Order: sequence, then C-alpha cells, then structure tokens
Amino acid sequence: MKNLSLLFLLLLGISCNPRPPGSKDGTIVSPPVIHMDGGLIKPKNIILMIGDGMGITQITAGMYMNGNKLNLEKFPVIGLHKCHASSGLITDSAAAATSFASGIKTYNGAIGVNSDTISIKTILEEAEENNLATGMVATSTIVHATPASFIAHEKRRNLYENIAADFLDTEIDFFVGGGKKYFDRRESDERNLVEELREKNYVISDYFSEELGEVFISSKKNFGYFTADADPLPVSKGRGYLYSASKMAMNHLLKRGSDKGFFLMIEGSQIDWGGHANDSEYIITEMLDFDKTIGAVYDFAEKNGETLVIVTADHETGGYSIVQGSRMDSLATKFTTGYHTADMIPVFAYGPKAGIFSGIYENTAIYDKMREAFGFRGEGREVIDGEK
Repeated sequence: MKNLSLLFLLLLGISCNPRPPGSKDGTIVSPPVIHMDGGLIKPKNIILMIGDGMGITQITAGMYMNGNKLNLEKFPVIGLHKCHASSGLITDSAAAATSFASGIKTYNGAIGVNSDTISIKTILEEAEENNLATGMVATSTIVHATPASFIAHEKRRNLYENIAADFLDTEIDFFVGGGKKYFDRRESDERNLVEELREKNYVISDYFSEELGEVFISSKKNFGYFTADADPLPVSKGRGYLYSASKMAMNHLLKRGSDKGFFLMIEGSQIDWGGHANDSEYIITEMLDFDKTIGAVYDFAEKNGETLVIVTADHETGGYSIVQGSRMDSLATKFTTGYHTADMIPVFAYGPKAGIFSGIYENTAIYDKMREAFGFRGEGREVIDGEK
C-alpha cells in the first residue's frame, strides 16, 4: 500500500508539469545523448596499439598468469577483424599493418604499397597533412614491418635502409625503437640519416649516449631515440622502455599537437617473436609488458577525455592454445605452427567514437574508422606516386 501511494504521488507530480523544460507543446524533447564510447563527440587524439601476434590465447595466457586480470578488461567496446592479406588467408605483419595504415588489402611483404606496388598514403601521413602531431613507439626496430607500414612505401619489408630513408619524407614528431645502424652505418650509401634528421629540427639520441629517461625533450623539437643498434632485447632480458617511452610520446605529442591533436602508434612487437619461437614464457612476459603500457594509455585517455584508444593485433602467431592440465598460475600450452594463423583478431576501443569499432569487419576498416573518428575529408586511400 505504501508503494502504491508513492507511485500515485510521483504520477501526480508529473501530471502537474505538462510542459517540462525543453518541451514543445507538451511533448518532451530529450537532448542528444553524447556517449564517450562513440556518439557525437569526435576525438582530438587517436592512439592505435598493436600487439604483434596477439590473438585471443595470447591475451588469455597473460590474464591467467597475472592473477586473472588485465588492463584490457577495462575497455567497453570489443570487435573482431578479418586479417587476411590479398595474397592469401595467412597474412604477415607488413600486409596487415598496411591495411591498418592505408585501408587496402595487399600482398605479404608490402610496406605502404598496394598489390601493384603503388604507394598509398598512410593515416600517419594524412594526420601530418591535417597538422596533427604524430609518433610511433615499437619494441622492434623502428624500420620493422609494422612501424614501417605507417611511414614508408617499399615493395619489400626487408629493405630496411630504404625504409629508414623514408623517415626523411615525413615530419613525424616522435619515434622510439631499435635499428640505429640502418640510419647511420648504412651499407647501400654514405648517407648519415641521423645528421640529416638533426638538420630537420630533430633531437636524436640513443642508448649508447644516454638513458631514455635522462633525455630532455623540447616541445619545439621533433624527437627520435634508438633503443638498440638492431633488434631490442626481450623484456625478460632487460628491455624496459615501452611503458616509459609511450608515456613520453603521449606527453610530447600533446604539446606538439596543441589544439589540433595527434596520432600515435604503439607496437608490442615481440609477442609475435615468442609465438614464432613457440615459447609460452616469452609470449606471456611480452603480453604483460604490453598490457602494462595499455594501462598507462587508458589512464591518459580517461584523464584527457579527447583521446580514442584502439588496441588490436595484426594476426595471431603460433596457433597457441591452453590445454588440459593448466591452472590459473601454471599453464600447459601447445602450438600448431611456427608461423601465423588466419584467426580473426580482437579489437578493443575506449574513448570518443569507440562505438564504431564494435562488430566484425575487415582489417582495412580500422583505417576507415580512424579517418571517420578524426573527421578527415575525402575517401582516403590516396595514391601518392608510381611503382616503388
């Protein structure tokens, strides 16, 4: 009886106010609902995080070996992408990253070029044209397949010195990764790309000279740092810069992007290497290093309020599985291959426009969705020159 009386009073209150604020002719007009997970607000910044070789099992193994929790669990939007290349169901990192960067399906080994080896502009290059700050951080060499596909245009992924030279064709504001020798001790020519970058307003440093955390970064300068002469170490053997370099990148690009915003690609490269080696411990330590960085990026985006974060992988590596006999803190695992598989790949998103990343779609759609989120004009996929 008491509940009925309360309901009557509530209805009476509504009936006594037939024209609530914002209504027309007694009809309630609701204001547009703006959801941070993908409604009317557009992001100023986009951070694309790629766990190379990171399939569902890699994520699950990391979670179980980390007390049944990951920072990835915070993300409200999840989708799946189809990762096949134009040359077959099994993609490599170059073709897959080119799909993310340029919105095209291409052949394995292609860096920023289509199946006819025609260069297609990347989302990083489009961001530069729209006066956004740009950056990349990787636990591989900075000229490895995934980062290369966002900044270079080469018909083969192993043309590392060509890829390094392509850095001079952009104005990328921040990059951190290995591969110093491809810039300053080149075999194909006598160029010193480090000095050429310095002439273009870059502060360039490396692990030989100083620790990354000791470097002073001016907001008036572009910045590059080499973490190794060739490939960086695994995290289990002492590498530890992904977390700190990613935080540095976000803070630097926030200043460099000013009122325009920024685009940042962060790659946890060596999850893939653990898969190729069929080494479960290698996978898990790299996965947890990547997830720690995901946590830092998520916290930045949550505080900033204008940043879209997308976390995905180019493909799964190893045919990795968790099998009978596993416990929460002790996994029994098996592999079906030493290469990649054709599994669909999860996509996690948080922030303005995150909602558009739900569902199942081709990996090329990640490019389209990023352009849509930024509000870039035109259809993209712009040809920028002839054959490479």
